[in-house]
Amino acid sequence: MKLVITVIGLDRVGIIAAVSAVLAKNQVNILSINQNIMDGFFNMVLMGETSAQSATNLEALQEELSVLGNELGVEIRAQHAEIFYSMHRIG
Repeated sequence: MKLVITVIGLDRVGIIAAVSAVLAKNQVNILSINQNIMDGFFNMVLMGETSAQSATNLEALQEELSVLGNELGVEIRAQHAEIFYSMHRIG
């Protein structure tokens, strides 16, 4: 399953490390990551993938990332890549 994870909020030390740790714990492989910081505002889009035999549950991962986001003061969302692409398709 391919996932898109987005993180938005005020920049602080450890955001990428914390998100990566949750993904590693849930056996999500990071395929690509793009992040930038503008005027102290952090924005990241990450593409991840689980293997076919992975026991990763999307709803549980979403909840874990949401809790992490609250701890870090950022908004973290995870969704199936197909849904993300459908929502952001132009034309």
